[in-house]
Amino acid sequence: MKIGRSSGILLHPTSLPGPFGIGDLGPEAYRFVESLHEAGQKLWQILPLGPPGRGNSPYQCLSSYGGNPMLISPELLVERGYLSPADIENPPHFPGAYVEFDQVQKYKTALLRKAFAGFSETPEFREFEKHAACWLDPFSRFMGLKAANEDRPWPQFDPQHPPQECEVRFQKFVQYEFARQWTNLKARCGSLDIAIFGDTPFYLEHDCADVWSNPQYFNLDERHEPKTVGGVPPDYFSATGQLWGNPTYRWDELEKAGFTFWIDRLRATFERVDLIRLDHFRGFEAYWEVPANETTARNGVWRKGPGERLFHALQQALGQRFIVAENLGVITPEVEALRHAFHFPGMAVLQFAFGDEDSVHRPHNYERLLAAFTGTHDNDTLRGWWDNLRESGAGADLRRAAAYLQLTEHDLDNLHWRFIAAVMTSIALLAIFPLQDILGLGSEARMNVPGCADGNWRWRVQRDAFNTNLIQRLRELTHLSGR
Repeated sequence: MKIGRSSGILLHPTSLPGPFGIGDLGPEAYRFVESLHEAGQKLWQILPLGPPGRGNSPYQCLSSYGGNPMLISPELLVERGYLSPADIENPPHFPGAYVEFDQVQKYKTALLRKAFAGFSETPEFREFEKHAACWLDPFSRFMGLKAANEDRPWPQFDPQHPPQECEVRFQKFVQYEFARQWTNLKARCGSLDIAIFGDTPFYLEHDCADVWSNPQYFNLDERHEPKTVGGVPPDYFSATGQLWGNPTYRWDELEKAGFTFWIDRLRATFERVDLIRLDHFRGFEAYWEVPANETTARNGVWRKGPGERLFHALQQALGQRFIVAENLGVITPEVEALRHAFHFPGMAVLQFAFGDEDSVHRPHNYERLLAAFTGTHDNDTLRGWWDNLRESGAGADLRRAAAYLQLTEHDLDNLHWRFIAAVMTSIALLAIFPLQDILGLGSEARMNVPGCADGNWRWRVQRDAFNTNLIQRLRELTHLSGR
């Protein structure tokens, strides 16, 4: 799909509305895509689609290849004949604007197991099994082992507790059904000329199928526990830095294998999406390595990453692909040189534009090859950010923002539209807005607080919130800005 000067909305599928407590790939997803098209948008940005592990974070997944079972639509399972309409007539009551992950997982897992009982293998399933064998077999066995070992981390698996074959087949069925539903939704997006903007995390969760099946590529000790973990030093988001806890890579071993581990990851991702954001791009040039026994990220060191060698290998294997480099945070000239060497658009976030007198995040400093955001999944909403600045007395930032965007007291109810318009009318190739900013919501709708392990990823949009008036306003602004 050719991607030109475009705009779009950031909304993870789990945040879609629906009757089953969490957004999924069913009717509401198609309804949202139709609304994007009606609003003149060409991009739908999502977070990683993998099965989440600890903290329900899409950046801490049990597999970088698999899909999140909670995104499978029960309504579409009924259409396939795996379930009866009666099976989904009376779902538990899931009120409010937040996902209750434990309750949802219990309910939907029971539905998936019932659907599996009504499933018979088809040629289509066997073709999927064959195509995905390189990751599906180890992932399904890994999940079977977790089930047999009471969900303990993989270094604690007991050799006396092998996976049950029925459980392995169930995991394959779940991934098949996820892939089928996602492929159909992606095709609908393509028919409406909407590109899906995906996300590839830099690090992997230690307790995941990828690390379990490829321990030689990670800095682990003899007990298969991390020796060193990733993070970033103190920054805008955290005074003690961010300690992510993911094992760091053994780049020497990855390079000896021709970087096939990363090539296979990105190949699989590009089968699901049209363009990707490479999270923590600066880690490919140099990454912050912290001893695993540290409690904060303060006492780390910078280590050199694979740099151009990796991206030359990726281009040779996959050809030219549309990749956006997440170049936020502590960025050096070497990181920017790596990005420019491969013509990857960088990122600008308008919320970051007003802490300095002439920030690179201000629209007049944008370059053409750029993805510009009002905020990301790690930022507060625009309304929440503004209100918190006022309450904290950060007057200089507010004055700069108000002067730059020509805001008066009369504009404050619609200040989010001033921010959206500033990004939309900029020279940046891509303009992206979290749906929370389109809706003008406050901090209660924030998706993630970096450095905070609990309470994230839960927000859900209410049905009909993205209404006709907002769709029309967004469409008019998109037309006026030539996107």
